[in-house]
Amino acid sequence: MYLIDTDWIADYLGGKQTAVDLLESLRGDGLAISLVTFGEIYDGVYHGRDPVAAERNFVALLGRISVIDLNQEITKRFARIRGELRATGQIIGDTDILIAATAIGHGLSLVTRNRRHYDRIPGLTLYELPSTPPVSS
Repeated sequence: MYLIDTDWIADYLGGKQTAVDLLESLRGDGLAISLVTFGEIYDGVYHGRDPVAAERNFVALLGRISVIDLNQEITKRFARIRGELRATGQIIGDTDILIAATAIGHGLSLVTRNRRHYDRIPGLTLYELPSTPPVSS
C-alpha cells in the first residue's frame, strides 16, 4: 500500500495526466492519504475557484482510497522525528513530519515529489518513480 502526499493528490484532482496515470497504476496495491493531506486538500477545496466541483471530485476520490487517522503512536513518532531533525538543524514543516510519521507507522511507501524534505527522515521509504525511457529519434 502507498501513502500519497498532498502534491500528487492535488495534481490528480487538477487532472494532471502524470498524476492520474501514476495513481491509477498504483491503485491495485492500495492507496491511502494521511488525515493531514485530507486537511490540506480541503484547504484548497474551500479556497479554490470552484469549491463545489472541487469537493465533488475529492469525495469521489475518497471513495477509492483510505484516509489514515492520526493517533498517539503516530504523534509520538512525529515528536521523535521532529526532535532529531531540530537537533541536526534540518527541521522541516510539521505537516510533512506528520505525513512521514504516518507512512513509517503503517509501513507504507510515501509517494511524493518533495524528496528534498522527506530524504532527511530516517526509516521513511519513498516511492521511486519509474524513469521514463529515452525517446528514440
